[in-house]
Amino acid sequence: MIYTVLALAAFASAEIYFKETFDASWEDRWVTAADSGKVDVTAGDWFGDEELDAGLHTTQDAKFYHVSSTFPEFSNKDKDLVLQFSVKHQQNIDCGGGYLKFFAAGVDQALFNGDTDYNIMFGPDICGSNKKVHVIFNYNGENHLIKTKISPESDELTHTYTLIVKPDQTYEVKIDGTTKDSGNMVEDWDFLPPAVIKDPAVQKPTDWVDESQIDDPEASKPEGYDDIPEEIVDPEAEMPEDWDEEDDGEWEAPLIDNPDFSGPWYPPQIDNPDYSGPWVHPEIANPDYELDEEIYSYSSFGGVGLDVWQVKSGSIFDNIIITDSVEEAEAFMEESNTKAAEKEMYDSVQKRLADEAAEEAAEEDEEVDWEEEAEAAEEAEAAEEAGHDEL
Repeated sequence: MIYTVLALAAFASAEIYFKETFDASWEDRWVTAADSGKVDVTAGDWFGDEELDAGLHTTQDAKFYHVSSTFPEFSNKDKDLVLQFSVKHQQNIDCGGGYLKFFAAGVDQALFNGDTDYNIMFGPDICGSNKKVHVIFNYNGENHLIKTKISPESDELTHTYTLIVKPDQTYEVKIDGTTKDSGNMVEDWDFLPPAVIKDPAVQKPTDWVDESQIDDPEASKPEGYDDIPEEIVDPEAEMPEDWDEEDDGEWEAPLIDNPDFSGPWYPPQIDNPDYSGPWVHPEIANPDYELDEEIYSYSSFGGVGLDVWQVKSGSIFDNIIITDSVEEAEAFMEESNTKAAEKEMYDSVQKRLADEAAEEAAEEDEEVDWEEEAEAAEEAEAAEEAGHDEL
């Protein structure tokens, strides 16, 4: 009972900074830059609930999309940060982004584009076989990519992407509620210089012997080794019976590889008695390294935007939430989850399309058969008439 009360209290104290389901008033909250591809809101060709699953939809092929929304400014200092959204690539995406950018307050939305500074970029990016989930943090004015590889979903159904960043500088990436990667920000991004470096004051001794083996000084090349030819006359070759030396010239047997030829001679190797072993450069603490315990923290969040290029349009972005509560994000994902019904409708649509394609192919085959029969009948009639004419 005490646990339930505490859980409810934590839930009640959660902050939801932004929440978007793209209802009928979505255009009051989102700005499309002048150079952006056109967007609308739709649930697409398959969905679980047409109203609930409606989302921001890219509509033009080979376009950049620059669409953004703002919210009251906040800082995630000393708080969990949870960024979550869903995306459906119903066009069977071949090359294009499916990620969002989260930026500070004060951005000119009319000019929002790929050059606009952002705090965090998160979400899937797919181009051919190159498929990844971007998790990029801006730190001291430089964008840093995660060093691990996170694979996204690339089918034509809706999937939810969640990024959790904690004040202890740990992170977690989830897809559809399942953890795909987690760890420490200091270790999995190159925000800071290395903590240890090779000691610049130490160099490998000049008399250090690196060679573990050497030529055997007592070995010598066998006598006559260099006299062995690389090729010899084929002892089994015979002059062809139809060879005419007057017409064909003097017959010469072909050459074959000499089985006794061993190539250039090299002395055998022996262990080097002077070998010093591998030299390991001593390391020291990096004087330029200083642990920053607030890499995770941004003084200002104030907007979220879609800034992607898509060769083939048709992606649908939905159910965006920015909060300091993992529980709130999970609850939002659960209440907006229509994946089972969406999959059922998707399977039904695919079956209908397959049936229509099969029916169309059958009709084309029947038409070809009819045309072939008509041509055969015409040829038979022409042949019969030709026979009568001869009589």
